Amino acid sequence: MLMARVLRGIPRNLRGGARGILRVHTQAGDFRRPWLTGLLTAGVVIGSYAGYTLSRPVHLDSADGKVPKPSKAAPGYISYEEIKKHNTRESCWVIIDGQVYDATSVLEWHPGGAAVILKNAGKDATKVFVPVHPPNTLQSLPMEAHIGPVDPATMPEDVNQPTEEEIRIAEAREKLPPPSAAINLHDIEILAEKVLTRTAWAYYRSTADDEATYLENSSAFRRFWFRPRVMNKISQISTTTTLFGLPSSLPVFICPAALYRLGHPDGEMNAVRAAGQEGIIKSISNNASCSTEECMSAKLPGQDLVFQLYLNKDRAASEVLIKKIEAQGFKAIMLTVDAAVPGKRELDQRAKDEDLKEMPSASGNSGSSGMGVSHAISGYQDPDILWEDIPWLRRRTKLPIIIKGIQCVEDAEKALEEYGVRAIILSNHGGRELDFSPAPMTVLYELYQQRPDLLKKHEVYIDGGVRRGTDVLKALCLGARGVGLGRPFLYGNGVWGEEGCRRVIHIMREEIETGMRLLGVTSLDQLRPELLSYMDKRLGQERARRS
Repeated sequence: MLMARVLRGIPRNLRGGARGILRVHTQAGDFRRPWLTGLLTAGVVIGSYAGYTLSRPVHLDSADGKVPKPSKAAPGYISYEEIKKHNTRESCWVIIDGQVYDATSVLEWHPGGAAVILKNAGKDATKVFVPVHPPNTLQSLPMEAHIGPVDPATMPEDVNQPTEEEIRIAEAREKLPPPSAAINLHDIEILAEKVLTRTAWAYYRSTADDEATYLENSSAFRRFWFRPRVMNKISQISTTTTLFGLPSSLPVFICPAALYRLGHPDGEMNAVRAAGQEGIIKSISNNASCSTEECMSAKLPGQDLVFQLYLNKDRAASEVLIKKIEAQGFKAIMLTVDAAVPGKRELDQRAKDEDLKEMPSASGNSGSSGMGVSHAISGYQDPDILWEDIPWLRRRTKLPIIIKGIQCVEDAEKALEEYGVRAIILSNHGGRELDFSPAPMTVLYELYQQRPDLLKKHEVYIDGGVRRGTDVLKALCLGARGVGLGRPFLYGNGVWGEEGCRRVIHIMREEIETGMRLLGVTSLDQLRPELLSYMDKRLGQERARRS
């Protein structure tokens, strides 16, 4: 709250520097010392404001002692009055981090549509731009699109006033309990809805169509019940394992997910730090809101990160990215194949429609309306991903290749046997793509029934719907090497930042360890199919006997 309140008194184009300097110190560990954080905040803010104030002329003869608004911009700056004039399709200017850009040409190809840009035409668009665009996005614009810096002295005072949503979030955050108060992952999700922006919640929580697959992802686990073995020595247990050939303290990894910064300024770096502290693996999304450089800088020495890849329509761009992440030290490439095009994510779409309700004609045509954040960040992705792209990828990297998004036994066989990938992840993109696609746990069960040899010879993982430690144990009993969680970490990050991500891991660790003891096993390799019953089959047999 201190940072937010003090920053309101600083011109907008100087706030980024204050936040950035403070963030550097908190990354180094100073966030654990409130007094130091306070001094840093005060020093940065006062220094920034002093520098700004001294750069402006002092009007000692002003009647009320206040500095009057200048009639025109200082040399080298652009006045806000001038910027406001450029608010149409023919001339569309926006302010981002104190800099003025001509976005007119972007209107024609912006993946999220023209409406969201036009809504902010002639205004400061920093708040809506930064959380949903990857770093260095502005560098792709032609040089002439960068017009210059806005004169902060010409900005209206009310531009720095908090919005109704910001007030709502601030009040909700003041009531937040400590991370330890969250007993399960559902608790964290409830809190996240209260403190996240409407855009963030809609993007994180959105699912395809009627949510049938999203709901089934969790429900599928309920059809499997345990057959515990009692009277075993279970005081000492081990949850250590290897995932993707990398050591992990739990059979759990953090799935790639975009736009962590929608929930917290430090974004994906919070999840990286949490994974490092807890000894598990984090996969970085191709659409991360933090750069790969930022993510690598946040990791601990010796910590392993995996990179999730969407193939670009421009394969040369993908090739450059592959070489980059390989040189940076990522340990594997996770190629996502279950999102050829964005699904119809209605909550995400409704959030955008709500933002644009005052602009009925802004989108230009009815066909482009309703595209949410997911469309805005995925325009570069190639919908035509082919099996032949696996050999193409293998020729360009020595990193292990993991295929994420397998949804049937036939494709599992093809990926593992014909194309020889390192591992596969049974996934339907968290129920965000094709509604009524099968739950990963269901596909795992089919694989166990039809091709149990694949589970013994190869690494098979699942993600989607995992919310309990018992879910993890059930998947491992059927032969999965490990499971991934996505949304819980987005929610944890949005509520408490790094500590929220760590709380997710703590909860899973506690539940996995408790479940193992009560199941009668002391190590993960003791989990086996004999410890599970498929209840639908058992109930069917019981009904047959009674009839």
